[in-house]
Amino acid sequence: LRLLAGGGAPKPPELYHQVVRELGVQLTHGYGMTEAPMITMGDPTDTPANLATTEGRPPAGMDIRIVNGEIHLRGEAVCHGYLGASPFTADGYLPTGDLGHLTPTGHLILTGRAKDVIIRKGENISAKEIEDLLHGHPGVGDAAVIGLPDAERGELVCAVLERRPGAAELTLPEVVSFLRTHGLATHKLPERLEVVAELPRNETLRKVLKYKLRERFGPS
Repeated sequence: LRLLAGGGAPKPPELYHQVVRELGVQLTHGYGMTEAPMITMGDPTDTPANLATTEGRPPAGMDIRIVNGEIHLRGEAVCHGYLGASPFTADGYLPTGDLGHLTPTGHLILTGRAKDVIIRKGENISAKEIEDLLHGHPGVGDAAVIGLPDAERGELVCAVLERRPGAAELTLPEVVSFLRTHGLATHKLPERLEVVAELPRNETLRKVLKYKLRERFGPS
């Protein structure tokens, strides 16, 4: 086995390095959706930095633009429309609801979902930025970061973690200290920590169901 190709959800950079280190194979990652099955794809000849931190580049015929941080698509692989109301822009682009930016080399970096942005005291916080750092914690098996309603802040940052088997107990002060050490801005630090046996996921692509976490840990 020389090459693995993945997709379905943005990958933490640490996951790329773990796969390459433990399996000794190259790993590429792609980005797609039902309306456009292949938006970008990593190339085996890309640099390790691009393979770890980006979703690759679009194929010929796929046009990507970024509008206020949101990814918009137009091209041959994009669906023609929907039954009923259409979300397409007047010039034919499909807003994806995903946030990201393009590098000077044309590689796409996903930074989260528009609905997954936490707004704390007027500051926009990317849940994915915090999750990517948490995946590098030696005691964390998996991580999801959500915003929960808060009367003072609007939303507070809550980290929901799976503990790696055999690891020491995870505590909020220790996790915050780890994130500080790795350069996370103070206003983005979690104010609440929940440790669960297993994050809720769907049955097909195993994506974390954050709405279930909000229902579980939000106000009743």
